[in-house]
Amino acid sequence: MIETKNDEKIWLSSPHMGGKEQEFVNKAFEENWIAPLGPNVNGFESDLEKYLQEGTHVAALSSGTAALHLGLQLVGVTRGDTVLCQSFTFAASANPIMYLGAEPIFVDSEKDTWNICPVQLREAIEASLAKGKKPKAIIGVHLYGMPYKVDEVQKISEEYNIPVIEDSAEALGSRYHGISCGTFGDIAALSFNGNKIITTSGGGALVSSKPEIKKKAIFLASQARDDAPHYQHSEIGYNYRMSNITAGIGRGQMIVLDERVQARRRNYDYYVKHLSSKEGIHFLDEPKDVYSNRWLSCILTDSFEQREEIRKELETYNVESRPLWKPMHMQPVFKNCPTFNNGVSEELFNKGLCLPSGSNLELEHLEKVVELIKKIG
Repeated sequence: MIETKNDEKIWLSSPHMGGKEQEFVNKAFEENWIAPLGPNVNGFESDLEKYLQEGTHVAALSSGTAALHLGLQLVGVTRGDTVLCQSFTFAASANPIMYLGAEPIFVDSEKDTWNICPVQLREAIEASLAKGKKPKAIIGVHLYGMPYKVDEVQKISEEYNIPVIEDSAEALGSRYHGISCGTFGDIAALSFNGNKIITTSGGGALVSSKPEIKKKAIFLASQARDDAPHYQHSEIGYNYRMSNITAGIGRGQMIVLDERVQARRRNYDYYVKHLSSKEGIHFLDEPKDVYSNRWLSCILTDSFEQREEIRKELETYNVESRPLWKPMHMQPVFKNCPTFNNGVSEELFNKGLCLPSGSNLELEHLEKVVELIKKIG
């Protein structure tokens, strides 16, 4: 039975501690490692490298945005360049392009994964080449934990010799053909924000198959201090390194990562089981050989009006939901940027909704969400 609107809030995706985090943090306090370096940072990087496999090298940073920023810089993006970027994403995928004085060219999505469309991507590259300017990088995003079409994007990347920055901020624990997301791009970015699969409160990581990329990323993230007995700088650096305290939280979270993925997938399966029969509610299935962490469970409705009716009903009963990302090419700040648009992301934004998806949801929470949606219409 649906209770009153004053019930305890059901969050979209709240942090979920596993119980071991405090041990790593306490040890940092005991050893006075209260700095953006230390054994927890090294340990967290090692934990991630073991989890991702595929010969990865990980640099723990202050945010996923920092990882994207450094990643773009490390593949050579500079002022005046252009970068191809998935339009259907969070702003953090695109903002670092502007940090470097480059221009984003937004590429729309395809319907199978909701991610960057290979057809539109190729069209954007050809149009750029026809103007005599080759894009410097491609940013593809595994949105909501669903891997993008890696093989097709990689083929285009190799054909035109344009590096891929893999935005895996929402996809730790997802796999494509059995291989972990975060290992496909020339450089990849992870996020450990408070609402992600695992969290370090804030935080992120840069991933590469090349140890020299990790070394350079750490150098730039540590204010680009040269090897000298005094403070000397030959390059511009950033204060982007993860602290030993937050890395301790991450170490504790890594212990329960697979459990968190399973819990979120169970949430999605529950919604599919109990809402698929409702008129106007649709789900995004996993393509063959794709494994999504289902970071957020999303539905697609038949209309903007239906989506809003559901969202407002949930809000009335203190249940948080959120429309799918507003595409970057529709954002006021990017209104003058070139876009290769097929209409897919605009439709998804208008009709799609993210439902409560946290790994700490109880059955009663899921039942309430489903009951509220079922009683509409």
